[in-house]
Amino acid sequence: MKKVFQLFWIALKGDEKHFTSGSINRAIVLLSIPMILEMVMEALFAVVDVFFVSRVSVNAVATVGLTESVITLVYSVAIGLSMATTAMVSRRVGENKPEKAGEAAVQAIMVTVIFSVILGISGVIFAEDILRLMGGSETLIAEGIWYTRIIFGGNIVIMLLFLLNAVFRGAGDAAIAMRALWISNTLNIILDPCLIFGLGPFPEMGVAGAAVATNIGRGIGVLFQLYILFRGKVIVQILRSHWKWVKPVVKRLLEVSIGGMGQYLIASASWIFLMRIMAEFGEEAVAGYTISIRLIIFAILPAWGMSNAASTLVGQNLGAGQPDRAEKSVWTSAFYTMMFLLLVSIIYYLFAPGLIRFFHDDIRVVEYGVQSLKIISLGYVFFAYGMVISQSFNGAGDTRTPTVLNFICFWLLQIPMAYVLGITLEFGANGVFWAIAICETILALLCIHLFRKGKWKTVEI
Repeated sequence: MKKVFQLFWIALKGDEKHFTSGSINRAIVLLSIPMILEMVMEALFAVVDVFFVSRVSVNAVATVGLTESVITLVYSVAIGLSMATTAMVSRRVGENKPEKAGEAAVQAIMVTVIFSVILGISGVIFAEDILRLMGGSETLIAEGIWYTRIIFGGNIVIMLLFLLNAVFRGAGDAAIAMRALWISNTLNIILDPCLIFGLGPFPEMGVAGAAVATNIGRGIGVLFQLYILFRGKVIVQILRSHWKWVKPVVKRLLEVSIGGMGQYLIASASWIFLMRIMAEFGEEAVAGYTISIRLIIFAILPAWGMSNAASTLVGQNLGAGQPDRAEKSVWTSAFYTMMFLLLVSIIYYLFAPGLIRFFHDDIRVVEYGVQSLKIISLGYVFFAYGMVISQSFNGAGDTRTPTVLNFICFWLLQIPMAYVLGITLEFGANGVFWAIAICETILALLCIHLFRKGKWKTVEI
């Protein structure tokens, strides 16, 4: 027990940053503990946020669901850039070239700022059109438009939080990434009820208060990240000499990130279409689905911590010329993730009614939420391998393979299947839920097949 506690403490301190030698199990534990805790806090915030928003109205919950289905497009850009950044930074660290890792980080920051400004202006201007296009009623638009505007307007802090944490993860500094997200989301959780309900000296802003809390919390998290990077006591240091365009680095960064953006844009667009189909069944269906998705994210985000650990291990070990160690790290990480999600799926299936009712007591909202949670949870075991292996491709710099797989499974299979099952064959919302579970399973099986071929081991970045 003492050794377990010591290992846990070492992981939280983040003293070990190079994972190209020694025990693979130890490397996975040291990387995944802070990443899992980071994702647990992100998942906790997602659940707490929808808990407070659900106290405002059904329309407020639906507004969050509709807005997030579109803002995920912004996240897709951030995640794509973050994916490329992690791959480049981890590869340079594995090659023992920290100066080049810092150079790649600065290029990624500059590109991210440009993207976020463009997306932010567009979102603020077209917020009303976005909600209407997504099927929101005029009442919902009137109540929720400022939530959408504020979330889009402040997207720069969301994107930078993703990007800078990707730098730390690639460098093996998972503990710092964890601290940044804990600071950010703790502030979010504290400010949420204050700004939504007007507690104490704070104004009562309704659902818009949740957006303000998010931007403030994440903005403080970004300031913490920048302080660490500029202070110069980490592997990846940002120097004055880095603040210039380095065309070859930007070119390669964009080449890799475009594949990453593509796979997540495909997945995000699929979610938008699914949400649009869900809107056909009423706002109670959208609200129930939104609550269930938050609970699913609560479990999947910690599993993403294991996936991110695998991505870092792949990048560093490929950089060190150890592809077999990289592959073994992936299979080990996937097995641990599968065991975790199997346990979660059992809990969610057995206790779905109580979990959904905790957030909302409307009979129809609960009914839709329970069915969504039960059906989607059935695919959790397969989700584990799909998540870990997809991230491992990305960590190797092979963002094309997951992009192609996402296109096949989400656009060619999931969207048509959801429409046919839900609307054409009149299975209703359950048809959409079954389409999600089936297509995520197919995606995982395809990932396993292609990973075994081993072409990802030869990608240059």
